[in-house]
Amino acid sequence: MRTFIVYIWLITTILPTFSQWGTIAYYNVNKEYITRVLCQNRDKPQLHCNGKCYLAKKLKEQQKKQDQQTSSRVESIPVLHLFTPAFAHFEFAPVPAPQAGPISFSYQLGTYQAPLSILVPPPCE
Repeated sequence: MRTFIVYIWLITTILPTFSQWGTIAYYNVNKEYITRVLCQNRDKPQLHCNGKCYLAKKLKEQQKKQDQQTSSRVESIPVLHLFTPAFAHFEFAPVPAPQAGPISFSYQLGTYQAPLSILVPPPCE
């Protein structure tokens, strides 16, 4: 059951990425039809558009649709307010530091010696 849920999640996550590839594949399969019937520049063959204007228009429509879906999803996300209410007001009064004598820091540095067995090279045979 868990693998089924993972596959469904992967498909729904990756599917919007492949929608543009599907449009490009449709263009490549039906290039002649698009060039003859759907191209905006079909009466100007010297431009060598070959239906690329139609492809660009379709890809732009898909991108716009995807942006609208994304913005509607973002707008529907609930907002979590992490602020304190107006009636909760805190004041922190400064506390004077106690006056003591002169401060002196003293510490002892320890010495470290590496084990000699690590530093000895292995015998040559």
